[in-house]
Amino acid sequence: MHGKAFEAQCAAVKVHCTDPQQRQKAGLTLFALALGSFCIGTSEFASMGILQLFSASLEVDLPAATNAITAYAFGVVIGAPLVTLAAARLNRRTLLLLLMILFVCGNILSALATGLGTFAVARFISGLPQGAYFGAGAVVASYIVGPGHGGKAFALVMTGLTVATIVGSPLATFLGQTLGWRNTYLAVAALGVLSVATLWLWLPRTNSLNGGSVAGELSSLGKSSVWLMMLVAALGVASIFAVYTFIGAFVTDVVAMDPVWIPIALALFGIGMTAGNLLGGRIADVHPARGIVIGFGSAIIVLAVVASFGSNVPTLFVGLFCIGATMMTAIPTIQVRLTRLAPEAPTLMGAMNLAALNVANAIGAWGGGLAVASGFGLLSAVWAGFCLTLLGLGVFAVIARGSPRMASAH
Repeated sequence: MHGKAFEAQCAAVKVHCTDPQQRQKAGLTLFALALGSFCIGTSEFASMGILQLFSASLEVDLPAATNAITAYAFGVVIGAPLVTLAAARLNRRTLLLLLMILFVCGNILSALATGLGTFAVARFISGLPQGAYFGAGAVVASYIVGPGHGGKAFALVMTGLTVATIVGSPLATFLGQTLGWRNTYLAVAALGVLSVATLWLWLPRTNSLNGGSVAGELSSLGKSSVWLMMLVAALGVASIFAVYTFIGAFVTDVVAMDPVWIPIALALFGIGMTAGNLLGGRIADVHPARGIVIGFGSAIIVLAVVASFGSNVPTLFVGLFCIGATMMTAIPTIQVRLTRLAPEAPTLMGAMNLAALNVANAIGAWGGGLAVASGFGLLSAVWAGFCLTLLGLGVFAVIARGSPRMASAH
């Protein structure tokens, strides 16, 4: 269901949710969606936290090991449009359940991988459901919170992913350090089974969440404004991954601290992401033209400081928090702008947003890895992120100046 009919259903649900029992049901629905994104985020970001572990186990160096992270990102990028279009007519509840089952299978295969090649394939499979999950999840969340709150709805679904960087990824990293990296993926798979159960129990069974036509979804991909916004997202957000990929190495090799501090560094980054995500959801609904400039502009300053002075422990740890916060401020705005540019395809726009963010994952991990492999030192990965975000902001400025619609996204 799309357009005005969907907004009318959203409004009806929002009014209905003034009843305490209905508010509880709505809360459980949002929790189930966030738990799924928590699982996805834990799997994605834990791979970066245990990068040193699986690179040693699989007998490859760090730059080569980042290929597995890139494979996951490509899974998201390819899966976002293809899975969403293939399942266009499915009820969003059914789609979310199937996606989480595929996610569980991918993480089990990751734990069983015998070499970098099979591990990369397993990570690719694990990434296939992500874009479609966030797209469908955003539609269900919008149905619950009502029209005019697209930024808030997307931020609520994203909260699970950002909380994963605070709790899930650090715990998974600690688990990998103590029981082996393969057990990290088995634990994520087990958590995914729990997510399937909560989605089954608490997602609403309603025809209002039925899918639409494939033609309607496909029409949105013919709009140049959609692809330009995805380009801005892919370039601008890449700095998150250029930094996050090497947090473990920053802690142990740049500031020479014990590996026990790696989960703490990851958690600080995640707390920043969560704060920025919630703030970004508010900004996106009220000032849809400002979130990108505020987020990217602030991130550029923080990245330059960390790249220059990150060998100082307080600067590194405070900087990690600030990088996460500033970058995540922009992401709900990107979602709102995409949906406004193609209101006929809200599920696909949510999926394409996640696809763009995982192009950012691939670009960031690749750019950071290339800088480090070129012998410029570990903090050169932060400079790589600085350059990518600066480029993203520059592209946005150019296309916003040339297109009033892109500048306002109304």
